[in-house]
Amino acid sequence: MADAAIRVENLSKRYVLGRQSGNGGYVALRDVIADSVKSAGRRLLRPGTKSDSNETEFWALKDVSFSVAPGEVVGVIGRNGAGKSTLLKVLSRITEPTSGRITINGRVASLLEVGTGFHPELTGRENIYLNGAILGMARTEIKRQFDEIVAFAEVERFLDTPVKRYSSGMYVRLAFAVAAHLNPEILIVDEVLAVGDAEFQRKCLGKMQDVATSGRTVLFVSHNMHSISLLCTTGIMLQRGEVLYQGGIQGAIDAYLSSFVMGTTASEQNPDAREGTGEYRFMEAQPKQELFDTAEPKEVQFRIERRKGSVGRMCLSAHILDNRGTILMQCDGALVGAVLEDAAGFTGTFGFTSPWLKPGTYQVDMFLYVPGAGIIDRCEGACNINISPLLPYPNSVSEGGTSMGVVFADFSWETAPLGERGHAGIPNVLTVRPPEPSTR
Repeated sequence: MADAAIRVENLSKRYVLGRQSGNGGYVALRDVIADSVKSAGRRLLRPGTKSDSNETEFWALKDVSFSVAPGEVVGVIGRNGAGKSTLLKVLSRITEPTSGRITINGRVASLLEVGTGFHPELTGRENIYLNGAILGMARTEIKRQFDEIVAFAEVERFLDTPVKRYSSGMYVRLAFAVAAHLNPEILIVDEVLAVGDAEFQRKCLGKMQDVATSGRTVLFVSHNMHSISLLCTTGIMLQRGEVLYQGGIQGAIDAYLSSFVMGTTASEQNPDAREGTGEYRFMEAQPKQELFDTAEPKEVQFRIERRKGSVGRMCLSAHILDNRGTILMQCDGALVGAVLEDAAGFTGTFGFTSPWLKPGTYQVDMFLYVPGAGIIDRCEGACNINISPLLPYPNSVSEGGTSMGVVFADFSWETAPLGERGHAGIPNVLTVRPPEPSTR
């Protein structure tokens, strides 16, 4: 493709993870300096010997190749740690690749994280003009779009306030408005839109649809398959830094969804390869039984092991996902006081009753985190729970996939027949309550 908007050839990005001492502890600066002197001495005395440092290589991207035609809207999808954000940072020239070649034809605007490209000491007004200048736009072009940017971001009152005083929501609203309205030939958007509220996300998706139909090239990263299928025509599925699929968007979504079905459980994963600081790791997680009724309590039993160091107080959390990778609910242990103190390890049970899940298989992701500080262990696909195909209500509609929803809910209908003169008669109240679990 001679006139490709983006062409990537054998792109790789390597990171060197932290050094550790022989006993697994952290290394002080004096140890690093002493080790470097020793290594230099050994190389002088025995040329050709390799360093014995405990650095670990991590390839975020490995031999990635693809091309994007002008005006194409591409969804970049994959599970956490697949290399999506790294790819976009390399394409945006924020991160240098380790090897490979990138050819980009056109002005690029990127929205990769809150406040990307903003100078914290400058005001919102100054940052709009600064970003436009970085994109190579004339001041008259920026001025022509200025009012629309401000109105979209809803930051009129704070336009002359330094952006370092903005909330994360204000930051991302202005950042998205600038990136989407300054007419770049290529727009690169990571899943930063999740920071905004529901109304802002709706506006962003509407603007993204306008951009997608205007002939501009878009690379869009999201875990929301509905948004991906709505906006994108083609897709790239990444897995562990490599391109697993490139082609039509539905094929990419299918490849993404199958990665959840084929995913390994907590006991089958390498715990130290997961995201997080790693002081503790989930070692096992399994449902209490093989099959649950839709209305009975669902329980997952788990085991956590201490791997290194200490963190003090930490909390548990879990996500329940459907077979399309959509997060149906979050169960944050902090809300019910599930706070753990440092120990050699833990065993426990996580359970929920409502909503009543319809028949099918659901994924449980489990997390251990320090509030306000970060993730200790992100265990995606810790286990699956299976809901019985025997529905509690014989006449309930269950066909057609998720088009009719994925859960049952408590609900009621209240009706009252009209009298001869239009007055309400005796009310007829119909209420649905959880059925009794079946006896196996």
